[in-house]
Amino acid sequence: MLKDPVLGRRSAAVVDAATGRRLYGADSGNALTPASTTKIATAVAALSALGPDHRLTTRTVYEPDTQEVVLVGGGDPTLTARKKAKGSASLRDLAARTAAALAKRGVRKVTLSYDTTLYKGDTAHPIGRGNENLAAVTPLMADEGRTDDSSSGPVKRVADPAAEAARTFGDLLKEHGITATPPGPSKSTTRATTLAAVSSPPLSSLVERMLTNSDNDIAEALARHTAVATGKRADFAGAGAAVTARLKALKLPVKGVVIKDGSGLDRGGRLTADLLTALLVTAGDPAHPELRSALTGLPVAGFTGTLSGRYADGAAGLVRAKTGTLTGVNTLAGTVVDRDGRLLAFAFLANDTAGAEAAQSTLDKAATALATCGCRTR
Repeated sequence: MLKDPVLGRRSAAVVDAATGRRLYGADSGNALTPASTTKIATAVAALSALGPDHRLTTRTVYEPDTQEVVLVGGGDPTLTARKKAKGSASLRDLAARTAAALAKRGVRKVTLSYDTTLYKGDTAHPIGRGNENLAAVTPLMADEGRTDDSSSGPVKRVADPAAEAARTFGDLLKEHGITATPPGPSKSTTRATTLAAVSSPPLSSLVERMLTNSDNDIAEALARHTAVATGKRADFAGAGAAVTARLKALKLPVKGVVIKDGSGLDRGGRLTADLLTALLVTAGDPAHPELRSALTGLPVAGFTGTLSGRYADGAAGLVRAKTGTLTGVNTLAGTVVDRDGRLLAFAFLANDTAGAEAAQSTLDKAATALATCGCRTR
């Protein structure tokens, strides 16, 4: 199946998840453009660097000398200003807590600022500004910088998510009796005292959400946090270097690997099937329980996330995999239970594909073949 010319250039590997033994390989060391399967590497690196229980905190601080309230971005890509937070940290909750803390101080008028200094470098992804697949990469945003909650049609994003989140925060403060100036960028000082804080769900939950829904904004945030946690510069280059360094520390095969971003939107990224299967095997290793959500977040064929509309026949429920799609690029990496009950890790990367739908169908059939054959190791 993988020799189908529709796939163009390809790299493929199948590994027994329990033993790590490779059962099949076809140019498995060839580094190709991985698209969104990059998120598996991002997940493992972030979990390794920060731990599954780590939370991302957005806070407000008070500068007593200037009566300035600073909204400090903590890099939580799931922060929401919606009335129903649905498990995410709430900007509304933060405003209510901040207003209460100010009221205790007898403060009713403040200068409002916002701090985005956690991240460095350009906020625009190398693919360019205005791309509907990704908001500007900033440590302060609400609702991923989306202008509405529509799930159909092109996603519209605000040009400056940090400034928009701060403006929304100012409006929320007003609802609680605090008058704030129009916000501007600033940096909190060591003299500032914390007024209030809200935290994201644990990192394991963010990883699962990122993988299931192929969420680019979470992916870029987790790559930046990996950089922050490991002392690298928190920009695109530093994040890529930090993710690579974490994979090396886990003794994973990184020869030929190039990580340009956390999401896989950058076509300059390169991964191998050998690395992707090694990531999956390591995530399932009992010696690395901290990495488990890199497996549990994978979409389930025919049921969840980016695989909900695929595998209507055959391997529905048996395949769990991360998809990857760019023009001329189709990838699939995940796990499958074969008919003997063994768990296999697989990775299929195809570049220069002759049509997305045909290539996707071929990769799905290859994964289904693994589910329906016997692949015992001896």
